[in-house]
Amino acid sequence: MKKITKKIIIFILKAEARFALWRWKPKIVAVTGSVGKTSTKDAIFSVFSKLSTAQKSEKSFNSEIGVPLAILGLENPWNNIGKWFIALISGLVAAVFERKPAEWMVLEIGADRPRDIEMLTKWIKPDIGVLNMIGKMPVHVEFFDTPEDVAKEKEFLVKAIKPKGMLVYYADDEVVANIAAVSKKKSISFGFSDRADVTASNYTILYENEKLSGLSVKINYEGKSFPLKQSGTLGRQQIYAAMASVAAAMAAGFNVVSVLGALREHHGPPGRMRLIAGIKGSTIIDDTYNSSPAALAEALATLGEVNVAGRRVAVLGDMRELGKHSDDEHKSIGRLSSTICDLLVTVGESGRKIAEGAMQNGMDESKIFQYENSVDAGKDIQNMILQNDVVLVKGSQGVRMEKIVEEIMMEPDKAPDLLVRQESEWKKR
Repeated sequence: MKKITKKIIIFILKAEARFALWRWKPKIVAVTGSVGKTSTKDAIFSVFSKLSTAQKSEKSFNSEIGVPLAILGLENPWNNIGKWFIALISGLVAAVFERKPAEWMVLEIGADRPRDIEMLTKWIKPDIGVLNMIGKMPVHVEFFDTPEDVAKEKEFLVKAIKPKGMLVYYADDEVVANIAAVSKKKSISFGFSDRADVTASNYTILYENEKLSGLSVKINYEGKSFPLKQSGTLGRQQIYAAMASVAAAMAAGFNVVSVLGALREHHGPPGRMRLIAGIKGSTIIDDTYNSSPAALAEALATLGEVNVAGRRVAVLGDMRELGKHSDDEHKSIGRLSSTICDLLVTVGESGRKIAEGAMQNGMDESKIFQYENSVDAGKDIQNMILQNDVVLVKGSQGVRMEKIVEEIMMEPDKAPDLLVRQESEWKKR
């Protein structure tokens, strides 16, 4: 799409979305951070849609184009000019004539580059702003001067919260906690540490017939504990999303018991620590949506925690957009991997630095395999997998690690329902 055409589309789309918000006056929950935005947004939507009416950003619609599309309830036309024309007409009709679609809008707000959130929050004013983990080395840091500048960009969302609104924030992240402290906004926090308002304890990995089946945890709020069980998913990332959704629901005034009931029916989005049956009796931990140092370290920690009858296998692709920090961060992940997995497969140019870090930390070179792309890796990994292996697959979006999962899943015909990036536009790439 030509730059001038894109600018015109964004201008019209934003105008329609702004008018729609003015007409409908929905309450807005806006979610940002560097880890787990989509999982958190989906968990909040699961709760709010059961206890009220809610509309959400589909998939990861979190950009200057994605957010207006989400508000207007439109699909992404990608590079099809004809479909964009139809979308803009549909957006106009929705903004001018349609009734308010829901009481709550749950929006994801992202920052690929400087000023992304600053510009979005000039016209989006949340009733509840949710600030997830940012970490010391956030994703997209390549396009910012320093990691601290990424945090400053996220801070624009906090500043945009309405005067009587609430900030929900992740208390275990020092960067996030500092932003919250400076903001002086009325707030409610979540995390594993005792200083958080909503906490989690008794995290347990569940098994069924000796196979991984999900997780259980206790969510604690105001001196009371509530059990929560989620099937088909693993990792503290899911618990962060659950805690954040409880905190957001408390900020909205919902009843905590009803909130936990709604969460028990929630299933996270594809490509985020989802459990999938693999070939040869293996189990796949599919975390292929995207990757960053903090998120990958969390995923590896989960792999290290599971009980396995076979081997722990890590299939790791590049972590993109780390700029000058890339080599060091990939080597660091390699060193961590060497202490957790029995077999390491890397994909992509930067993935070689993961392998290098693992070897430097003493991992046997015969246990490390390196590939240029996910297609070649997927074909060979089929032959590497043994009975009862647990296989973690993770990498940045551009490495297309879901192609590997499709090669090694027991029922590849279910890929359109279970895997990320299954739309026709992605399949062409």
